[in-house]
Amino acid sequence: MSSKFLGKGLAELNEEMGQMPDISVLAGTERIVVKQIPLAQISPNPDQPRKTFNQKELEELANSIKEKGVVNPIILRTVKNKPYLYEIVAGERRFRAAKMANLTEIPALVKTLDDKNAAEIALIENVQRENLNPIEEAEGYENLMKKCQYSLADVSKLISKSESYIRNLMRINSLPDSVKELIKEGKISASHARTIAVADNPEQMAHDIINNKLSVAETQKHVKNSNRSNSSRAFNKATLDKAYIAKIESKISTHLDANVKLREKRGGAGEFIISFANRIQMEDLVNKLSK
Repeated sequence: MSSKFLGKGLAELNEEMGQMPDISVLAGTERIVVKQIPLAQISPNPDQPRKTFNQKELEELANSIKEKGVVNPIILRTVKNKPYLYEIVAGERRFRAAKMANLTEIPALVKTLDDKNAAEIALIENVQRENLNPIEEAEGYENLMKKCQYSLADVSKLISKSESYIRNLMRINSLPDSVKELIKEGKISASHARTIAVADNPEQMAHDIINNKLSVAETQKHVKNSNRSNSSRAFNKATLDKAYIAKIESKISTHLDANVKLREKRGGAGEFIISFANRIQMEDLVNKLSK
């Protein structure tokens, strides 16, 4: 680099060299372009897993952006039938902080994504990078399972967390809103919340935890000796509706040319029951399934 550029700030370089161009990187067969997108053309994602944003953390991030700029581009997708508008897929904290820092543009990766892919990326980034509170994390998993018709195993593979972790966390979704607020405020932990989710009166138990400063072990004993709820576990009831089950059964039955039934169990588990009329049909099924 020429010595005349040494020591110059970004603003001075922009003034001398003109607007910085988009950065284009070839990754495999896809050309990924980092563009400078006006903040006025960007809107938040209505399905963003994160619902609360810590004001102090945003201010700290805004100060960092003022000093260093936005280091990691956010991810956007175009809005259908509105080619000049974009929706945030990942990076809403950076977007909000950039506005606080009085930026007019932000570096972004603009990708073509359907609702399913956008929901996946939003959840993965928030779970792995943004430290969601337990309520937001649990609701994010549930939203992904409903919106994308994913099983517990699918979500486990997607976010690299165990099925038992996800299942236990999703128990929180069954708690009353008043208890969820206590979790968001950090007054009771996620471990406490998972424990009292099976109790008949989780709201009373939540206040017992706070007032008596109960440990998780003490709370577990308390719950064990009290009445249990029939509806508090997130997976006690079927999570797939009848129409979707019928669609799956029909699809597999047609493919195998056999009668197939789907039975859903607690915890997101289940089984397919394949019936055959004779040994010849059994051998045919074995050959199809082996392929």
